[in-house]
Amino acid sequence: MKSRSIMTIFSAALFLVLLTHGSASTAPPPLPNPVLYLTGTDFFSQGGKQFIRYHYDVLNRDSYPADLFAAAPALPPCGANTKASRTWVDIFDIRGKRLNGFCALGSPNDLSRIWFALEVGVVPPSYIYIELTDRQTNTKYKSNLADTTE
Repeated sequence: MKSRSIMTIFSAALFLVLLTHGSASTAPPPLPNPVLYLTGTDFFSQGGKQFIRYHYDVLNRDSYPADLFAAAPALPPCGANTKASRTWVDIFDIRGKRLNGFCALGSPNDLSRIWFALEVGVVPPSYIYIELTDRQTNTKYKSNLADTTE
C-alpha cells in the first residue's frame, strides 16, 4: 500500500513538472519568411533616361509586427537618416546582386510599396527576392523567388 501512495505522489509530481514546463515558454512564435509577388510595372523618366519600375508586395505582410518597422535611432543610421527603421528591406536578383533597398519603411503595410527600377533596354533578372533584416536582433527573413514579368 505504501509503494502505491509513493507512486501516486511521484506520478502527480511528474505530471505537474511536465505541465508547468510546457506552459512556461513565453517566446513569441518565429516570424514567417516574406511571400513576395509582382504587382505591376510602370515607365518613368529621370535625368533624361527612361526606366521601368517593378512594383512588389508581400502577401503575408500582416504577419509582421509594427515594432519591426519602428524608427530605431539607437541603431546605425541609413546615410543621413538617423531615424531609420529597425528593419531594412533589400531587393536582390537571383545571383545575389542588390537592386534596391528600403531603410525607412514605417509599417508592415509599406511592404506593399517596394520596387526596383532598370533602364529601358536592360534585361531584368528572371527572378528576384527580398531580405528583411531586423537590425535589433540581427535576424534575416528571406522571401521566395518572385517573377519580374506580368
